[in-house]
Amino acid sequence: MKICLVGSSGGHLTHLYLLKPFWKDKERFWVTFDKEDARSVLSEEVVYPCYYPTNRNIKNLVRNSFLAYKILKKERPDVIISSGAAVAVPFFYLGKIFGAKTVYIEVFDRIDAPTLTGKLVY
Repeated sequence: MKICLVGSSGGHLTHLYLLKPFWKDKERFWVTFDKEDARSVLSEEVVYPCYYPTNRNIKNLVRNSFLAYKILKKERPDVIISSGAAVAVPFFYLGKIFGAKTVYIEVFDRIDAPTLTGKLVY
């Protein structure tokens, strides 16, 4: 099983990293921002940097959509997992076209309503 873990740096990345007991023995790659925390935490991982900012930024949504197509065509993951944020949207939409299963994990502090990304991907 090949896994794509996609998310913003910071807390979203931390949430995905906490899934290590699940993904540690599987083939995987990451898509996140090229920021210090991501470089540090994922130094031994296969990482594709994506464009930011992503929230309500149409230019970077388009750029990340082309990036998602290129990466997904090359890597062909079986599962795409994300905890947000907006960078997940093109990967989920295109991933479904490529036949990947998608798993979106809402952040635990959103107890009253789903996030915008959560609404868009499910």
